[in-house]
Amino acid sequence: MSEWIANARMYAVTRPLEEVWRTLLQRIAEDAGVALTYVPYPAPAPLELLWTRSDLGAVLMCGYAIALQIAPVIPIAAPIPRASWAAGRAVYRSDLIVRDSAPYLRLEDTFGARAGWTVSHSHSGFNAFRHHLLGFRTPERPKLYREMLGNLVTARNVLDSVRDGRIDVGPLDAYWHLLIAHHAPELVAGVRTLASTALAPMPPFVAAAGAPEAMVRRLRTAFLRASGRPWFAPLAEPLLLEGFSAASEADFAPLAEWDRAARARGFDQPA
Repeated sequence: MSEWIANARMYAVTRPLEEVWRTLLQRIAEDAGVALTYVPYPAPAPLELLWTRSDLGAVLMCGYAIALQIAPVIPIAAPIPRASWAAGRAVYRSDLIVRDSAPYLRLEDTFGARAGWTVSHSHSGFNAFRHHLLGFRTPERPKLYREMLGNLVTARNVLDSVRDGRIDVGPLDAYWHLLIAHHAPELVAGVRTLASTALAPMPPFVAAAGAPEAMVRRLRTAFLRASGRPWFAPLAEPLLLEGFSAASEADFAPLAEWDRAARARGFDQPA
């Protein structure tokens, strides 16, 4: 077992898909000449505890959590989703989902109903949703929803809460949504996307702040070259992945700006 770990829980939407991520990261580590041990970290274990580990070698981390500096890390590279909305870039958004049978035609139609969010350090499950709602919030209408159910923790819980009627609308990481629809379409049956938030930088793989500079450099090079390697295509197909783009801490600064803009208007939570 190496002293550096890898993990892709954020986008390991099924157990078989986590094995694909494990193999992909193993191939990248081999190309980099870096020993990484894949350590599973299944939900609902708090991701923030994983991110604070001092042995992170290549672990997916939310960009908003990076912007909030909840753990000292070094961004390495971010996935490029195979999606029309990504257009070949390492970006994503949140899909605001409702039941297919619901009468809503626009997001505004859900105001006065029940909504939910995951955790307060999540961009896709909290910050992006809150930022999107700023465009509708006014002094005359500071509260858009009758009830806001927080701390649902995972995207899967948001999806299930919409399906079973506990909430009427909720945010799903669009890449996670893409993957779950591809690998477990029965879970999104009866659910539709009503609106989507603005694009934001994709969550990157990160190393702990104390990781050797040479190791990080070799891993970044291996991530960026992965799409040209002969083993990449069979792994990228189930991951709906185009490749990887270099990531830096500065890439995620705009997400902190979204946070400050919301708080400046008295909007510390989606409401």
